[in-house]
Amino acid sequence: MDTAAVAFDLDDTLAVTNVDRETLLASALRAVDAPARSREAYLDAHADNLTARSREPVFETLLDGTDVDPAALARAYRERVNEALSPVSGVESMLTRLARRYRLGLLTNGPVVAQRSKLRVLGWSDRFDAALVTGDLSAGKPDAAAFERLLDALDTDAAATVFVGDDVEADVRGASAAGLDAVQVTFPGGPDPDPAAIAHVERDELAARLPRILSSR
Repeated sequence: MDTAAVAFDLDDTLAVTNVDRETLLASALRAVDAPARSREAYLDAHADNLTARSREPVFETLLDGTDVDPAALARAYRERVNEALSPVSGVESMLTRLARRYRLGLLTNGPVVAQRSKLRVLGWSDRFDAALVTGDLSAGKPDAAAFERLLDALDTDAAATVFVGDDVEADVRGASAAGLDAVQVTFPGGPDPDPAAIAHVERDELAARLPRILSSR
């Protein structure tokens, strides 16, 4: 079946921060006089709250046993992430080019407030035909229900849709299990190429290579 739609993950696929997330988290924690917490602990709490409205439940878990306001920490962290956020080189022109041929989708794990604010900062609120944040859904990636909602929003079949992302479990294996072809975005220090993906592309080469990968299917 010919490709009718291309959908993307957001963080570390289409957009990156110019400061690493561990440093941004540490800065936000200091700003609200919270005790130090690791990036790994944050990610564990985040994974348990993929359908939350905001990051407050994430930080409630992370700050358990302290009297720090999780809303204040959520705001401090969001501000720092958004200040450091920028598109991967060339992807904006790539999206414009792809939109002439395919329906474009976005499926990003995370709270609604945080992820929608990133799209506003990037100027991408209206960039996609369907932009879904798992905080609005009943399940996050890699759950098949999240990909089914994406397909419904794009009005496409799984066999006619390609999903592009960096996370092996959430993006590559999740999309593949739901019947979509997955393209894995790789980068130094990231996951190894996974055989479940139909193609692997270095993030710095995404804008140049992805259109060719899609046209060759």
